[in-house]
Amino acid sequence: MQPTNVDRALAALEEKYADDPDRVEVLRRTRKFKASWLELAEALAEVKREKHWERWGYDSFESYAKSELKLRGDTVEKLAGSYMFLHKRAPEVLKRDPLGDAPMPSYQAIDFLRRAEERVAEEDSTVPDATIVDIRKKVLDEGVPVATVARLYKDTLFPVPEAEKKEKDRSQLKSTANKLKDLLETTNTVPRGLAKTVSAALDELLVVVGEKESAKDVKAA
Repeated sequence: MQPTNVDRALAALEEKYADDPDRVEVLRRTRKFKASWLELAEALAEVKREKHWERWGYDSFESYAKSELKLRGDTVEKLAGSYMFLHKRAPEVLKRDPLGDAPMPSYQAIDFLRRAEERVAEEDSTVPDATIVDIRKKVLDEGVPVATVARLYKDTLFPVPEAEKKEKDRSQLKSTANKLKDLLETTNTVPRGLAKTVSAALDELLVVVGEKESAKDVKAA
């Protein structure tokens, strides 16, 4: 596999900072990130905890990760947070052989579990204890993909307020209706009469979702 531009940039930084073993080690682990997230997460957790980024000339952990490691802020926070969570709540996972029989959870799955346990610990939580037990089993023991875990438990753990959900649906309807109207004006795929009928129905839909005023209201004004 040919090295990417990011790979080459990180390798160059390893040579540039060869006299600083701590800095080089994080760069090295970043290059191995796709193969082993745990090593990088451990290094990032230490950088964050010890504030190494300050002596490396950065004003924050996030700016260091973005500028030097070419990693997004939310990614490094999930990595460091997932490692610290495992160290505290499931240290046995850190001792696993990544190539062994026991699956190594992804950092995204660990991050979901961490947020789930934080949600259950909140005073207003109504989430049953059995739910968090099931999530821990699926994530830590069975290695279930985070997309599957989230689909099963997201609505229970992190329900979207009804007003927010309604606004999201309204926005999606507006966008889809306007795109379809634009397409109907230029397409020759359907008869013009049908296109006009559908376009008129879409106008009514846009009135309902608040995108435009009805012809009746415009006339009255």
